[in-house]
Amino acid sequence: MTQPPQQPSHPDEPSNTPPGAPDTPPAPPAGGFGAPQDPPPGGFGRPTPPPADPFGKQPQQPPAAPPQPPAAPQDAPAGGYGSPPPPAPGSYPTPPAPQPNGYGYPQAPQPGYGYPQGPGGQHGQPGMPQQAYGYPTQPMQPQYGAPQPSGSGGKKFSTQMQIIVAAAVAVVLIIGAGVIYSATSGDGGKDEASSSGSTGGEGKGGEGSGLAGGSEKVPANTKSKVAFQVPQPVVKDIVQVEGSWLTDKAYVKTGIDGINGYDRDKGTKLWSVPLPGEMCTTSRHVSKDDKTAILFRETKPTKEKKYPACDQVGVIDLAAGKLLWSKSVTSATGGDRPVTFDEVTLSGTTVAAGGTSGGAAFKLADGAELWKPKTGADGCYDRGYAGGEALAVVRKCGTYDSPQLTVQALNPTTGAPLSSYQMPAGVEYAHIVSTKPLVVAADVGDTAGDGSGISDFFSLDAATGKLKVRIPADAEKYAGDCDSTEVEKCQNMAVGNNRLYLPTERHDGTSEYGDTNEVVAFDLDTGKLLGGRADAGDRNILTPLRMDGTSIIAYKEAPYDKGGQVVSIDGETFKQTTLMENPDDEAIRKAEKRFSVGSAELLYSDGQFYMSASSVHKPSTVTPDEKVYLVVAYGTD
Repeated sequence: MTQPPQQPSHPDEPSNTPPGAPDTPPAPPAGGFGAPQDPPPGGFGRPTPPPADPFGKQPQQPPAAPPQPPAAPQDAPAGGYGSPPPPAPGSYPTPPAPQPNGYGYPQAPQPGYGYPQGPGGQHGQPGMPQQAYGYPTQPMQPQYGAPQPSGSGGKKFSTQMQIIVAAAVAVVLIIGAGVIYSATSGDGGKDEASSSGSTGGEGKGGEGSGLAGGSEKVPANTKSKVAFQVPQPVVKDIVQVEGSWLTDKAYVKTGIDGINGYDRDKGTKLWSVPLPGEMCTTSRHVSKDDKTAILFRETKPTKEKKYPACDQVGVIDLAAGKLLWSKSVTSATGGDRPVTFDEVTLSGTTVAAGGTSGGAAFKLADGAELWKPKTGADGCYDRGYAGGEALAVVRKCGTYDSPQLTVQALNPTTGAPLSSYQMPAGVEYAHIVSTKPLVVAADVGDTAGDGSGISDFFSLDAATGKLKVRIPADAEKYAGDCDSTEVEKCQNMAVGNNRLYLPTERHDGTSEYGDTNEVVAFDLDTGKLLGGRADAGDRNILTPLRMDGTSIIAYKEAPYDKGGQVVSIDGETFKQTTLMENPDDEAIRKAEKRFSVGSAELLYSDGQFYMSASSVHKPSTVTPDEKVYLVVAYGTD
C-alpha cells in the first residue's frame, strides 16, 4: 500500500508538502485494453453470465435435483438489468442456479469483521482480528433476479414438473403484463421509472425528459460537440490549479494566477480574479447565492521561500467574479504566527478551515470570525471539516504513533459538538464522505492495501453519534477512493436515497479484450448490498460523479477508439439513460483521455460537460509540441 505522508506530531507544525506530479495517461496498448471486439452475446441490455470469481472461486453448479414448484404463483421479479428474460415460446424455464461470487453480486457472509472463524486460521484481510473491534456488520444476503451462470450439472425436469412450472410461469407473466399495462396507460402512455421509497435529495425530471427523480433533462440530441478548449498555461514547475464550479452563466476554473470565469457555451472569458499566491485547495460546495470558499498561499514562491504557507482563507462570488474577503488567523494556543490550513469547506453560511496547526470558522458574508476549536494539553485538534447540508469534523487526539480519531457533527454557528463517534483503534485517517446522512470512510489497520484509504465505511446517526452499521468494502472489489490524509476529498462514489453507491474495480468482461465494471449500492441502515446494479458494458468503466435528486450522474469511460459518455442512473431501478455521447474523432478522443478520472475535475449540468486538470506541469521534453488543455468543454444541441 502506498503510505500516506507522515503527519507532524505537534499540532502547531505545518504539514504542507509540495504537490505531486499529475498523472499522464498511458498510450493505448496495441491489441490490449480497449482493442476492437465482437459485441456481447444476446445484444446490449440482455443479461450475460458473470465472469468467474476474481478470487479464484468458480461458479457453483446447479443442484442435482430441481427445486419443488411453488404452491402458488410468485410475483414477477422486478424489471431492469439483471432480471431473467421470459422463456421462449414452447420452452420451459430451467431452475435457478446458485449465484456466483462475482463482481457486484451479494456475497455470502465471510469470516473476519465479526464473523466466526472456521478451523484453519484467519480469513480475509491480513492482520485482521477474529472479532473486528466489536462493531456490528451486516452479512450480504443473496438476492433473487441476478443473472445465473449457464452450464449443465442439473437433472432435466420430469414431464409433470414441466407442466406445473410452466403453468406457474404463465400466471406470473399474465400478472406482470397487467402491471406493465397499468403503468403505461392512463397518462399518454408515458413510461416513468419508479422512485418510490427514496429518501434522497428532491428534484423533478424535466418535462418529457423520460427521467424521474432529478433535475437533469435528456437533450434532444445526445451527440456532443466540443464547445471550447482552454490551453494549459506554460509553467516551469508544478502548479496547483484545483477548483472548478458552475453557475447559471459561467464555468469557473482556477488558473495559475487566479480564478477565471468563462461563458458556459462559448468559453469567452467573463472575468478574472487575481490571487497573491498559488491556490492550495478549494471547497466543492457552493452557496445558494453562488459563493464558495478557497484556501491560497500568502505570496508567490521565491528562491528563498519556494512554498509559502497556505494561510489565506477567502470567499469568491462566482456570479460577480469578485474576491469578497480573505484573511488569516493566529493560533488559539497563542503567538502571532498565522495558522497554516490544509482544508477548507462550506456549510450554509459558515466557512470552516482546519489542519494540523489549528482551525477556525468564519461568516460567509463578511469573514467575521465565528469560533476556533478548543485545544489543550492533550494534543487534540480539528484535523479537517466536511460541509454541504451539515457540518462535521474529524478531531484527532493522542500521539502520532497511537492516534485516536473522533467524528463529530457540529453546530455550524457555534462549533459546539452535536454528537460524537469514536473511530476504532487502528484508524490513522478518517474521511467524511457525506454529512447528511453522515458517512465516514477509513482504512482500518492499513488493511486496504491499495492506497485508496478505504477498507470500511461507517454509517453514523448524526443526532446521537451511534454507529448504524459498519460496511466492509473489499479494496480488491470496490473502486472508491479517498485522499490518504485529507478529510473531505473522497471521489468515485455518491450518497443518496439512504444508500452508498460504489463502482466495482475494473475486471474482465465477456469479450476477449477490454475491462468493465458495475455500480452497486449498500443500504446505510442495514449495510446490505442491494440486488440491483448498473453495468458499464464491455470495454466501458462507470464512475459516479454526483447525485441528481434520487438519480446518479455518472461518467462512462470508453475504450481508446470511442468517446466517453455521461449517463443518469435511476437510484432504485439502476436503469441507465444516456445524457451525452462524446465524439469518436481521434484528436478529440485523445484530448478527452488525457483527463484521468482519478485526478481530473468532471462537472456535468444541463447538457454541458466540463473536464479540467487539478494541476499543471512544465511541458514534456518528449512531446514538446503536443497540445495540452487545462479545460475541454462539451455541449449538446
